[in-house]
Amino acid sequence: MACLGGACRLLPAASRAKAYSLPLLSRPPSISLSSVKCLRSSPSAFPLFLNRKFQSRSLVHPPSAGGAVGSPTCFASNPDQLKSAREDIKELLKTKFCHPILVRLGWHDAGTYDKNIEEWPRQGGANGSLRFEIELKHAANAGLVNALKLLQPIKEKYSTVTYADLFQLASATAIEEAGGPKIPMKYGRVDVSGPDQCPPEGKLPDAGPPSPATHLRDVFYRMGLNDKEIVALSGAHTLGRSRPERSGWGKPETKYTKDGPGAPGGQSWTVQWLKFDNSYFKDIKEKRDLDLLVLPTDAVLFEDPSFKVYAEKYAEDQETFFKDYAEAHAKLSNLGAKFDPPEGFST
Repeated sequence: MACLGGACRLLPAASRAKAYSLPLLSRPPSISLSSVKCLRSSPSAFPLFLNRKFQSRSLVHPPSAGGAVGSPTCFASNPDQLKSAREDIKELLKTKFCHPILVRLGWHDAGTYDKNIEEWPRQGGANGSLRFEIELKHAANAGLVNALKLLQPIKEKYSTVTYADLFQLASATAIEEAGGPKIPMKYGRVDVSGPDQCPPEGKLPDAGPPSPATHLRDVFYRMGLNDKEIVALSGAHTLGRSRPERSGWGKPETKYTKDGPGAPGGQSWTVQWLKFDNSYFKDIKEKRDLDLLVLPTDAVLFEDPSFKVYAEKYAEDQETFFKDYAEAHAKLSNLGAKFDPPEGFST
């Protein structure tokens, strides 16, 4: 079995025997071929088995129990390592209380997508480009270097998981571990290869534009999202805090944030800002607590006639909010992603 130049093919039986006899591919009968990587974009495959920095590695399905080699499938990320990475992320969340920033990391990697551009990766989206310094320095990404630092040890531990998959896995896991809905995720996102493939600055939403409703629609419609999805995704502000030193918005601290958990300070949208529920919509609607943050792009959800239909519904019905949020989050996480295999895979 060989995978070269991005394509997998079957070797003739004699060639397979010869290939398996090579030192780098030799194995005792008890070892599965699931660790063999599908190598791309290299005329000389074998040296890349030793290159830890080679990012585009994929899983190849092992021969069937009868000994015949079936059709191989190449994955951008190793499914088994993805499952293990999820467990490590859960432990990270328990100790660092970093749910909000991991959600933001996944969103900001995907949220640069432009449906009007067909070429990958120029169209932006969930492609792992946010790991590069040039994009981390975009004003909208202030502080996200801390999220990358939290995830880097996990990436190094599970080297056959792409950054694009890791960012979206961390984001969905953070929602679920905070009490939110199960996100119907798929994986297999391919990473961009260098900082020259990062999107230009200015693709992400602002907190206080002159016309909040128009701005939200300009940004999210460009991604191919609609009014219901805009409102549902806004509900993720039930998690987290705004820090004025990063965004220019919010108070330095409130009675809800002065003692943490995690690093103290900032202003939260909700009282229990590490719990995912529909309190964001309830609190905006009631406007009773001055220690809770309401940005112009939050307030407009109850002012714009189309947005208000969904915001009112979510304030009254958490089950409907969870359903719509899960669908919108999954859709956002797939924007601009190049999947390998093309249909993606679940874990």
